[in-house]
Amino acid sequence: MGAVTDRAPTVVAFPFVGELVGGSHISACGLIRALDRSRFTPLVLLQHPDGAVGRLFREAGVEVERAPASAELAHGRRLGPGPVLSVAARSLHLARFLRERQVGIVHCNDGRSSATWGLAARLSGARLVWHHRSSPDSAGLRLVAPLLADRVIAVSHFASPRPGRFSAASRATVIHSPFDVTQQHGRAAARTALLHAVPDARNSCFVAFSGVLIDRKRPLLFVEAIAALRRKASELDVRGVILGEALDDMDAQVRRKAEALGVTDAVHLLGFRAPGPFWLAGCDLLMVPAVEEPFGRTLIEAMLVGTPVVATRSGGNVEAIDHERTGLLVPPENPEALADACLSLLLDRGRRAEMASTAQIQARKRFGIETHAAGVMAIYDELLQSGFGGRPVHRSVGRRAA
Repeated sequence: MGAVTDRAPTVVAFPFVGELVGGSHISACGLIRALDRSRFTPLVLLQHPDGAVGRLFREAGVEVERAPASAELAHGRRLGPGPVLSVAARSLHLARFLRERQVGIVHCNDGRSSATWGLAARLSGARLVWHHRSSPDSAGLRLVAPLLADRVIAVSHFASPRPGRFSAASRATVIHSPFDVTQQHGRAAARTALLHAVPDARNSCFVAFSGVLIDRKRPLLFVEAIAALRRKASELDVRGVILGEALDDMDAQVRRKAEALGVTDAVHLLGFRAPGPFWLAGCDLLMVPAVEEPFGRTLIEAMLVGTPVVATRSGGNVEAIDHERTGLLVPPENPEALADACLSLLLDRGRRAEMASTAQIQARKRFGIETHAAGVMAIYDELLQSGFGGRPVHRSVGRRAA
C-alpha cells in the first residue's frame, strides 16, 4: 500500500515511562529520527525528561517534552490492583491531552508505556501501535493488546502473539529492530580503552556480556561459562567483561558466583558503558547466554563492529544468527557448550575473522534504520486509511535467518 500524501502530517506520540534506558529507547530513537517529516510529526513524551532517557534523545537531536502526570509503574513487575486503578484513573486525563495535541497515532515501545497509555489512546480516538519487544507470554500482549491495539509490531517471530480465539495475532507484523549500520568504531582504540578499564590484561582474551543484568539474560550462566573456559584453556588468560546496569542486586549475585567458582580475577563488572558498540569492538567475542530473548540489540551491534557472537539457540537469536556462518548457536542453559563454542573461535583466528566479516555484511543488509522506518511508516499509513479499530491484513517485514 502506498504512502498517504494528500493529508497534513500526522502527529505520532511516543510516550515513555520510567528512568532506565533500554533497547526500546535506542530503537525508537532511530525510528523517530528517520520518520518522513512531510508525513509524520513525532511527539516524544517522557515521564522523566531530565533523566537518562531524556539525555539519550536530546543527544541524538530529538526534541522531548514532559508527559502529563501518569502512574509510576515498577520495571519488570506485574501490575497489581493499585497500579491498575492508578492507570485507569489517569487515562481520561491522558486521553484529553492526546485530543488537545491532535495526536493521530500513539506508538508505545515497551510494556509499561503500553499499560500507561493504551487505554488513553483508545479513549482519545487515536490509533494504537503496540511495539512488542518481550516474551510472547507476557500478560499485556495476551490480555490487553487484543482489546486495545490497532496493530502490534513484534521484533521477531518468536515475540509475536500466538494465534487463538482471543489474540492480536491477526494484527501483528514482524519488523526487526533498527540499527545504525553506518557506525564505525576503531577496534584498536576500543581495545586500548578496554585495557584501561581492566588492569593487567594486555595479553588477555576478552569475552563480553552486554545488557541489563536481569535473570532472563543469564549473567550468572555467563560467569559459569567463563569459569568453564578458564578450566578448558588454562593457557589463555580469558577475561569476562560485563557491560550493563544491574537490577535486583544482580551485580552482587554475579560477584558471589564468581567467588564461588574461583574466577573473581576473571570477571569484571564495568557497568553501563556508552556507546555500547564501541566497547564491544574492543572484545574478542560476545557471549549471549540469554534465554527467550525476543531480539537482542547487543548481538546485532557486535556483528556490525566485527565482533563474533556465540549465543544460545533460544528466542529471537535464531532469527539473527545463521549458525556456523554469522555466529554460533548452542543449546540454552549450558555453560559447557557456551565455553566450547567460544574456545573454538578463540583458538582459530582465521575462522573468527571470516565469521565476523560475513556477519558484518549481513547485518548491514538486514537491519538498517531506513528499512525499519519504511516498514513502520507503511503500518501508520494503513491505519490512517482504515476505519477506527480496522484490522489490516497481516504481513511480515524481515525474514528468518537462513
